[in-house]
Amino acid sequence: MAKKLPKKVGDQIDSLSEEGNRLLDAGQHEAARAKFSEAYHLVPDPKEEWEATMWLTASIGDTLFQQGAFDVALEAFQDAVQLPGGLGNPFVHLRLGELQYEAGNMDRAADELARAYMAAGRDAFEQEDPKYFALVEKVLKPPKGQTRLP
Repeated sequence: MAKKLPKKVGDQIDSLSEEGNRLLDAGQHEAARAKFSEAYHLVPDPKEEWEATMWLTASIGDTLFQQGAFDVALEAFQDAVQLPGGLGNPFVHLRLGELQYEAGNMDRAADELARAYMAAGRDAFEQEDPKYFALVEKVLKPPKGQTRLP
């Protein structure tokens, strides 16, 4: 179980993360990654004990994903899934699946994308390239009486 960060540190990390998210939304990937990295360095050691480490690692990985740096992004998300709060997190599994897809590892991609779907449903794929959900539809059967996944 992840420990709770001291309030002052948590507030600083939250502020930097919010700024990183704003920059990411504005397409300023390098500046966003710098904010997430700055926040990451505020997490006390050992970093593996804090759920904030998972979110920051995933945020850094997301900036890399959005830049098309799939190999490095895959490493970040493989780390994130092993940190507190990572396993079972729909976003982490979604990105892992997309990155495995881009690497041509379709069995791994299908497994991770199915995990994302089972945790968050079709909504997890709303902003994503339709090719990823198409793979989910190939591996998961729709509920009885339906022709497509809900």
